[in-house]
Amino acid sequence: MHADRLRYYLAGGRPVGAARTYPGCRDPRPPRRTMPVFLPGGVYFALESRTWTGGMAFYDPTLPGRAAARAYLLTAGQFADVAAQEMARHPDVDLDLTEVLTTGRACLGPGRYETLVRPGDLDGHPMLTFTAPWSCADVEPNPPAARYLGMIASGLYEAHGWDADTLVAYLAERPGVRGHWTTDRVVDTLTGRFRRGAAVAPTPRAGNRTPIATGKTGNQEFVRNNHRGAERNS
Repeated sequence: MHADRLRYYLAGGRPVGAARTYPGCRDPRPPRRTMPVFLPGGVYFALESRTWTGGMAFYDPTLPGRAAARAYLLTAGQFADVAAQEMARHPDVDLDLTEVLTTGRACLGPGRYETLVRPGDLDGHPMLTFTAPWSCADVEPNPPAARYLGMIASGLYEAHGWDADTLVAYLAERPGVRGHWTTDRVVDTLTGRFRRGAAVAPTPRAGNRTPIATGKTGNQEFVRNNHRGAERNS
């Protein structure tokens, strides 16, 4: 997830191009640390986004390969509030993370982003994210809107420092993009955002707080966001 996009989940507001206003977290402080990560599995696009139109991004840990993601160091309360906003709930209740920390997975409901997943650990801390209860094989792929794919590309560019060619190659192979978008169309979507062959190195922030990954325990964990990835209940 692009850092600017995450700020709306933390502090509230309506992102440019989105049809939804986010209430923000009870604790709106920015992440104390962020870093690029790779998770086992992959990202795919399916269903229909109410915010962006087109397919929504989901993480499936059973897909082959690795998913490019971004880890943010948040408190457990912030993670609960970010997850609540993706689950179309009011961000005012902490989550019981016992099951996901113990088993690696916890289903909080049948909704699109109501399943918590622990895809791994980072610097000795659990990484957490949320996704759908089903797998990629269970749903029809649906191509994302161009502005949504561009936003995801911006987050990957910012986090991983990939050049435009690497971004195009990665995104063009995601289920929902592959078979629906040509490589040239992906290139056209990213034109104006990135120069072909250009790269920007990521700049992780230092901090003392325990991580939450929702590129998504104790009181704090690494929240990992794929893309953003991934706009969850958007």
